[in-house]
Amino acid sequence: MTGCASIAVTDQAIVDRTASALGLSKSDFTISNRVDDGVTTRYQVRAKTGQNYNCFVSGSIGLLGRAVSEAVCSKEGEAPRNPLLGR
Repeated sequence: MTGCASIAVTDQAIVDRTASALGLSKSDFTISNRVDDGVTTRYQVRAKTGQNYNCFVSGSIGLLGRAVSEAVCSKEGEAPRNPLLGR
């Protein structure tokens, strides 16, 4: 398995995971300032409501193809929230 998020994490994967994490339609936000760092991709989200978020996903490529984690997002100035934990 290799790490490189720049290859494993597609723009579409970021949009899909972010929509799910924030409970928004894919057309209700924009993504900017993507930074790939090892297996992690960090980026910023601005919702049409004006709310800003800091998010990240992890990605890798293995024998079975790409694997991209769910997005973890936090409102600007707040601690990260993991949607899988419900907090």
